[in-house]
Amino acid sequence: MTAAPAQAPGLALLAGQASLDEPLAWRAGRPLSRRRFLQDLDRLAAELPEGGPVLALTADRYLFALAFGAAAARGQASLMPPNHTPDLVRRLRALFPTACALADAGQPRLDLPTLAFPAFGPGAEGEAVLPRVAADHEVAYLLTSGSTGQPTPHGKHWGRLVAGTNAGARRIAQMLGRPDLRGVTIVGTVPAHHMFGFEFTVLLPMLGGAACAAERPFFAQDIARVLASVPRPRLLVTTPVHLKTLLDDGLALPALDLVLSATAPLSPQLAARAEANLGAPLLEIYGCTEAGQVAARRPTEAPEWRTLPGLALAGDGEQAWVSGGHLAEPTRLADVLEVLEPTRFRLLGRSNDLVNLAGKRSSLAHLNHHLNSIEGVRDGAFWLPPGAGDESVVRLVAVVVAPGVGREALLAALRERVDAAFLPRRILRVDALPRDAAGKLPAHRLAELATRLLSEAGHG
Repeated sequence: MTAAPAQAPGLALLAGQASLDEPLAWRAGRPLSRRRFLQDLDRLAAELPEGGPVLALTADRYLFALAFGAAAARGQASLMPPNHTPDLVRRLRALFPTACALADAGQPRLDLPTLAFPAFGPGAEGEAVLPRVAADHEVAYLLTSGSTGQPTPHGKHWGRLVAGTNAGARRIAQMLGRPDLRGVTIVGTVPAHHMFGFEFTVLLPMLGGAACAAERPFFAQDIARVLASVPRPRLLVTTPVHLKTLLDDGLALPALDLVLSATAPLSPQLAARAEANLGAPLLEIYGCTEAGQVAARRPTEAPEWRTLPGLALAGDGEQAWVSGGHLAEPTRLADVLEVLEPTRFRLLGRSNDLVNLAGKRSSLAHLNHHLNSIEGVRDGAFWLPPGAGDESVVRLVAVVVAPGVGREALLAALRERVDAAFLPRRILRVDALPRDAAGKLPAHRLAELATRLLSEAGHG
């Protein structure tokens, strides 16, 4: 049975040629059909308060998609901040005074009016109304913290999200050798409220015909369990940090058909190791909160990135822009690019992490790449102390997770990879770096950690 025809203009909330009896999600190995999703969405939409945007507080991807869909169907928006710290929530209230939170059990209480997700039943046969959303409706506000800590909202129009997701779905289906993504199951280690997780673990199931695992596993044994609970073809959506941890664990995983990685460039060594150990091709995604997904590459085949169909680059170096496709206007990229063609480029680093020392120039991203390529280094990052005076005498600090690798061995390995001007003066050893749920390492967290460790060691 198909959905009741909708007369309202706009774009459907679910698409991808999948029937309503096919799964949109899997939870604990049980399918949750698209029909049930629409029925649960209809109930949830009736319980949401009027007006304000909705902040979904849940690690369950199905519930997150429900909250997003219910808000969009009512003409409201979803808030997707990078984290849910008390300070950021206070700033959100200032930006969105009528915002409310929708939380499941076990989520911390925030300083927002909060509703609980209702207890949804098992679903039933029968009609399911397919909502349509105006293409120009801002269905989500993705927020970035910015250098000042003030959250900056980036509104996402439904029509643009649909166009970008469709372009990404075609690229992934091509990698899998399939006409579309129907029958594909997505398991994600990334949170749904970050742009990468939102596009590839929420919108791909809703618009591309795939299904997602409701769980968000982190540890290797949990990833293996969730993968084993869903049918093939299986697609793992993850980050370089999660991927490296997974490979270092050495646990055998159920068969994969494709791995997607984003948030930081993969080293060629890690990409090759992942494909060899996981037995699946690895596709790397380049994008940002402002523009969404922009380009992709298979790093074991070529170092260059190729833009999604319809997107083109202009400029070069620190002044590169992307336009066309799903973008309403040209968007400046916060990275340093070597633009080879309008649709092909090399990624050289972030425009705000360039380092000039002793007349030499590099980027922290480039240095981190080489640090993490050293055998025995589980994780690591360079930090440049601020306000340290003459650049000719400034020396970098390396913060590393590398048990069993001595200081001299680390320095010797770095000497083979980077100019001597960028060798770290201090090597600080930690059990883990303060990464966020998406595997990113916020600059302020690294600075706080390095400053504290240096102070404790007696180095100003």
